[in-house]
Amino acid sequence: MEILIKILQLLLSLSILVIVHEFGHFIAARIFKTRVEKFYLFFNPWFSLFKFKGKETEYGIGWLPLGGYVKISGMIDESMDKEQMQQPPQPWEFRSKPAWQRLIIMLGGVTMNVLLAFVIYIGMLFIYGEKYLATTEANKYDIVADSLAQEFGLRNGDKIISVDGQEVEEFHKIPLTIILEEARTVQVLRDGKLIDVNLPDGAIGKLIKSKSPNFLSVRMPFVVESFAEVSSAREAGVLPGDSILGVNGNLLIYFPDIRKDIQSKRRQDIVLNVKRGLDTLALSLTITDEGLIGVQNTGFKLNEKHYSIGEVIPAGVVKTVDGIGGYLKQLKLLFSPEVKAYESVGGFITIGNIFPSEWHWESFWRLTAFLSIMLAVLNLLPIPALDGGHVMFLGYEIITRRKPSDKFLEYAQIAGMVILFSLLIFANGNDVVKLFR
Repeated sequence: MEILIKILQLLLSLSILVIVHEFGHFIAARIFKTRVEKFYLFFNPWFSLFKFKGKETEYGIGWLPLGGYVKISGMIDESMDKEQMQQPPQPWEFRSKPAWQRLIIMLGGVTMNVLLAFVIYIGMLFIYGEKYLATTEANKYDIVADSLAQEFGLRNGDKIISVDGQEVEEFHKIPLTIILEEARTVQVLRDGKLIDVNLPDGAIGKLIKSKSPNFLSVRMPFVVESFAEVSSAREAGVLPGDSILGVNGNLLIYFPDIRKDIQSKRRQDIVLNVKRGLDTLALSLTITDEGLIGVQNTGFKLNEKHYSIGEVIPAGVVKTVDGIGGYLKQLKLLFSPEVKAYESVGGFITIGNIFPSEWHWESFWRLTAFLSIMLAVLNLLPIPALDGGHVMFLGYEIITRRKPSDKFLEYAQIAGMVILFSLLIFANGNDVVKLFR
């Protein structure tokens, strides 16, 4: 059931992203009176699941969920319609339009993806606001460094002050900041003294590969604040305010230790030891496949911010710009020989696994906004067959006032499709290898 929920979320998210992206090309083409022959969600080699004919455009749903497309008249694209290109140009065709109009049509998709991320962030900030653990709040407790963090030179009890001299407002973003900024030092307060911890060579690559959620955690009591939508702990009788002391009589004090013990017993029936007032209870429940019991801890004050209508628009802009910048930094890591981030590149299984195993709308929209930014950035890469490839050739035409020949564009389109299919096979091949490992 959990796999099905992940698949449904992935398909819904991809459907939204594809429709919005292709609508950007579609509406820009229609503005400049360029005919759009087809508008499809997913690809439809040999047959379609559903289709109908509009005034000029055929709308449909394909059976191959690898994206979608609009077929614009007079344009060399993945359809490779050479017969049409051999006919005399018509005024409604893409090739008959001025270069600046063709450029806007090609940028329509990525523009709509950026706007979608912006709208989602506005909605999320207005409805949910923001809630996070501030680094200054976490520093009121002892910090727990896992084995990898200790290998890097961090120690239990350190208080994180900054990364490469820059303060990190959100405690749980410290590992991501180290990765994206390719940090070399972490400043900590240890035994009352401020010291620099120099990260060893290869630290960023190891951190990426580990994917450890416990790289840095906070040593604090495990006091129940709230429950997930599906919670075995709540069903077993756990109440808000209860203190969790351990599992199967193995009494522990701190949240990280209890969480580690729970996660080591995935899919097992356990007895949860709970303190309620002066009473000590033993409650039976089953831990999920992901090593969770469906509770949220309390014990420290989370920073909460809610936005008015006037505040939410600039906040949405900042979220979108930060998202684009963060993803560009992730792409940069792919070309770092030290990091070897290409080993972590994944396909549809990796993307599907970022969705939670239970339907949670806030997480769904947050991930959809991220994927929308990812789709926009990737589509602007200067690879033929992507929007960025068409933009590159149009930029050349605008600057030199010379249009590349149709034959050259055909060969470039074929080369681009070979590159894209190779990347697709590589990414999904990585997923298969990880499954066997």
